Amino acid sequence: MTSMSRTLCIAQNAEADALLAENPLALLIGMLLDQQIPMEVAFNGPKKLYTRLGDKLDVHLIADYDPDEFATLSTTPPAIHRYGGSMGKRVQALCQYIVEHYDGDTEAIWTKDKPTGAEVLKRLKALPGFGEQKAKIFLALLGKQYGVTPYGWRKAAGDYGGANTRMSVADVTGADSLAAVRAYKKAKKAAAKSG
Repeated sequence: MTSMSRTLCIAQNAEADALLAENPLALLIGMLLDQQIPMEVAFNGPKKLYTRLGDKLDVHLIADYDPDEFATLSTTPPAIHRYGGSMGKRVQALCQYIVEHYDGDTEAIWTKDKPTGAEVLKRLKALPGFGEQKAKIFLALLGKQYGVTPYGWRKAAGDYGGANTRMSVADVTGADSLAAVRAYKKAKKAAAKSG
């Protein structure tokens, strides 16, 4: 399902976005990193790892990497995340899980045995570092921007799967939609504080 013609504009950086479009592992790692930092910073993280790993982002390489050395890769400025050490451990745990459960094939998470949207959501929620909300957002991202549309994916993604929404990274296609998603999140936080 990987396609060179797919265009993403999540990281707001052409090289990082090209990697996200071409490499499903990069997209999954970007989603993992998307917490407590601006989303475009999170989705630039895989490109930093790619460069530091010799212009490759391979699930087996990361899974088998010496943990201390991988922590150094993750925290070397500019770090992959504000909490580079702990997030580096999560990236490695994610890759180890993919090797163990999917023979290192990231796309198998959403393609193996032609799963429904509900099954893909279940598989995503089982990944280290992915809870219910992150899994739903990633499923919506797959459906809206990656061409992965298993039966029932919009329903399984909940509100994030809705057409014409501006709620999450799944809806970011450029600077304007990024600003709209930020405004939505800010309003949601304000409403939560007041209510």
